[in-house]
Formats: sequence, C-alpha cells, structure tokens
Amino acid sequence: MKILIYGTGGVGGFIGGKLALTQHQITLIARDAHLKAIQEHGLQVQSITGNFTAHPHLATDDLSKIDTPDLVIFAIKSWQLEQASKDILQYTNDNTLFLPLQNGADNTEKLNKALPKNQVLSGLCRMISFIKSPGVISNPDIPPSFLFGEQDNTRSPRIEAILAVFKEAGLNAKIPENIQVAIWQKFLFITTVSAIGGLTRVPIGIIRDTPYIKDLMLKTAQEVYAVAHAKGIALPENTIDKAFAAIARQAPETTASTQRDLMEGKPSELENFNGFIVKEGKRVGIPTPVNEMIYQLLLPQENIARSPLTPKGGTIAV
Repeated sequence: MKILIYGTGGVGGFIGGKLALTQHQITLIARDAHLKAIQEHGLQVQSITGNFTAHPHLATDDLSKIDTPDLVIFAIKSWQLEQASKDILQYTNDNTLFLPLQNGADNTEKLNKALPKNQVLSGLCRMISFIKSPGVISNPDIPPSFLFGEQDNTRSPRIEAILAVFKEAGLNAKIPENIQVAIWQKFLFITTVSAIGGLTRVPIGIIRDTPYIKDLMLKTAQEVYAVAHAKGIALPENTIDKAFAAIARQAPETTASTQRDLMEGKPSELENFNGFIVKEGKRVGIPTPVNEMIYQLLLPQENIARSPLTPKGGTIAV
C-alpha cells in the first residue's frame, strides 16, 4: 500500500515511522530542518514502546514528487485541513482514501466539504508525542492507540485492509462500533484540558490538584457532553468519569499540544475546541458559559498569533 503521511509531527512521525518499518511505500510530508534531518539520518522515534529509526520511501515538502497514494493520513492541525485538502486533491485519484487523525470533533465534516465524501474516513489517536529535535520524535508517555472507521460504521473490506496494515506495523489500532462516539469521547477529554492549560500555563499535575481549576474542567466537560447529546451523539453516561480517570493517569508534567501552542504564541486549535463547542451550543440551544469564558479570554491571543504581521510557520504542522 502507498501511504502518504501529511504532517510529520508528533502523531504523523510516530505513525509514519512505524509504517516505514514495513514493506509498504511510505511518504512523509515535512519541512525545514526536520525534513533535512529525516532525509539525511532517517526518522528517529524515542517511544515508551521502544526506540527505532525508520527510513521512509520519500520525505519531502513538494507534493508534486509523490506517487499517487492509496491512503492519505492527515496528521496536521484541524484548522489546517481545508488548505491541505485543496493541496493534495490533484495528486490523488478515485481510489485514494483519506483518514484524519488529529484532535477535533468535525474533521470528517471538513474533509467531506473538500474531498469526495465516499473516500473520506473518520479517525482519532490517543497519544502524547512531539518533535524533540529535528528528525527526532518523542513519545514519552502513554502507549499510542488509534481508532478509525467508515463514516457509516460498516466493517468494509477497505477499512479492514487499513487495520491489517496498522497491525502489521505494530500499531495498536481498532475499529470501534461507533467512530463518532469515539471521536467525541476523545474530543471531550482534550477540550477539557487543553485551553485551561493554556490559561493557567502549568502542567496537568498542578491543574488537577487545584480544586477550583478542577471544578472548572468538570463544568467544561459537562457542557461538551450536553452539546454532544443535543447533536445526537450518544456518549455513554460514564464518559466524563472516564475522561477524569484519564486525566488522573497523566504524568504530572504533561501539557497538551494546544496548551503548548498557546504558551508559545503559535496558532492553536482553540477555535476547533472551545470555539466549536460555543458555536455548536448556540446552534443546538445548549448554554456553554464556561467554554465561552475560556474561549473569549484566549481569543485575543489567538488572533495575534494568526495576524499576518506575526511571524509563524507554514500550513504543515511538523
């Protein structure tokens, strides 16, 4: 299978690295010093599950050099999907499948607007991973896992084939009964911790041990849960309890990627997390005052980070 990893950051680097250890043809889209290091020395992955170095078929920042992929895995930020879809479409065909694995609740919907809907899958990942230095991916905590499926939740031959490739690469992957529920379970968790981390600028250990902030997280999660149900997403009753159990298991020094982006003055996923819940809450008639407070407090900083006068990176998150 010819697989294109669109964005070789923490998530894409880990997946692409593992897949590149197989006989499948793996292409990585990366840029700048990270790309040069991969081209010269291979992609080094330091993981809680074991360290390795992988050499992909191709690492490039030029889409015109790629072979037509059978599968495109989007490992960029949610807000970058629209542009990435436009960029990649001309290099694919009617058989190419598109799998989004980034954070966010509406990534599939974004891709449906830009790509042939019958070629778009749904997915998510659970992992802590980031670029440690050019050419080096660090996964210091939580063994990565991946969930994906068809939009209608059928166990199609093509989704089974992708699962087989992931398992061949030693990736912990599953096809859940309902991929939409799985996505919203992850979305509730990440929305609960990310922007509050950006506001407080401290790691998860301090956040969860501070009663006032922990209660703020709980109210954030309750609003996300209410919006999900109003949209017809049947989240289980224990979803919030499971999210906070996951928060309790995080290493105390852990920070979310959106929190790190906010702290570093980079464009973040604020709009796709709390901003999305605020807008969807208004659409379905669910009040979201805590999410709106968090969103509005961070929005000026987000706007500055996205200003054309503010230096920032390109459209590929690597």
